[in-house]
Amino acid sequence: MSKYMLIMRGTDETNSAMMANLDEMMATTRQFIEDMMKADVLVAAEGLDDPRQGVVVDFGGEAPVVTDGPYGETRELFGGYFLLDVATKQEAVEWARRVPAVRGSKIEVRRVAEADEVPQGGESNGQV
Repeated sequence: MSKYMLIMRGTDETNSAMMANLDEMMATTRQFIEDMMKADVLVAAEGLDDPRQGVVVDFGGEAPVVTDGPYGETRELFGGYFLLDVATKQEAVEWARRVPAVRGSKIEVRRVAEADEVPQGGESNGQV
C-alpha cells in the first residue's frame, strides 16, 4: 500500500461557486468521506481556512519576507486534502474522480514519499 494525497485546488471563482451551495457540498463531502472510511482507505482529510487569513513566507531574497494573504499572483489555491492509503496510483486517481468538486476546480494526485526515499545526510537521489 502507498499513501497518496488528493490536493484540492481551486480559484476565487470555484470557491465562490462552492460557497453558493455550501450545504449541498458539505453533505456530498460527508458522504464521500464515509465511502472512503468504509473502503478503509482514508488516512486523513482537512480543509483550509480562507486564504485571506493566511500569510506567505517568501525565501526569494536574502531574508524571508512575510506577506499577508490573499495571494495576488496565485491563480490556484490549495484548499485542503484527502490522504489515502491505497494499493496503486490508479486507485488514488479513481477516488480523486469521485471528489465532490465544483466545475473549474482541480484535484492534484501525489504519492507521499516513504521515509526510506528521503535523502539522508548529504546524499541526493533526485527524490524528495
